[in-house]
Formats: sequence, structure tokens, C-alpha cells
Amino acid sequence: MREMTPCIAAGASLLFVSLAAPAQTPASYEIENGEIRAPLAGAGDPARGRAIVLSRESGNCFLCHTFPNAETAPPGNLGPPLAGVGGRLSAGQLRLRMVDSGRINAQSIMPAYYRVEGLTQVAANYRGKPLLNAQQVEDVIAYLAQLK
Repeated sequence: MREMTPCIAAGASLLFVSLAAPAQTPASYEIENGEIRAPLAGAGDPARGRAIVLSRESGNCFLCHTFPNAETAPPGNLGPPLAGVGGRLSAGQLRLRMVDSGRINAQSIMPAYYRVEGLTQVAANYRGKPLLNAQQVEDVIAYLAQLK
């Protein structure tokens, strides 16, 4: 998890404890021109990705973002709305934002959902473990890419 601003650090630390993905060493990836072009795992499934995004046990993305057709999720207002994001960003650009949004915006409060190196304020039992595993990241990318 990236170092977060004090105004949300306390609440977010409780959130991230419940979001840890199963123990897995993240695969290496290459950042090129603001993208991670190569998938981290197999083809993503948009239905699984939507479930992750709207789940309180995994992605919890709705806490910060609004999504189209997410009637049961309260709208977040910390991050940008994600309606149309698949028309604005490539899969590689979305992947980099999921893996490590700090590469795009050093002031971002979005957690690194996959990167585990160089993070601060991570509870000892979660160090070295991504919030989402490689397949979960690809599932979320597949869902976001269809939001056009």
C-alpha cells in the first residue's frame, strides 16, 4: 500500500486489511510509455472484474469511484468517475493505474493493488502480498475496458 494522506490513512488501513489477496509473489512487469502492455495473467473476465470492483471483500473500488449501473454501491467521490474509462484509456494504461497509480500521479491516494516493493505503512502480515492477484487485476481491467 502506498503511503497515504493522514486524512484517510486510519480508515483505509482497516479497509486494506480485509482486501489482501491470497499470498502470491507478484510477477514482474515492464512499464513502457505510461503503460504495462503485457497482461499479468490470463485473459480477464469482465463479469468477475465487476464483482471485484463492487465487492467489499476484494476491490472495494466504489469507495472512491462511481461506476455506471452500480445501483447497490454508494458513489465514491475521492477518485474520478469511471464511466467511459475504457474509451479514454488503453488496457495497458488501466493496468499501470491498477498496479501502481503513483507512477501516474505521485500524490495519488489510490493503493498499488499489485506492486508490493517500496511501500510504507503496510501491516507486517500483509507485507509482500498484493491486494489483488494477477488474475484479479486482469479481470478488473477487462471490466473497465468495456466501460466506453
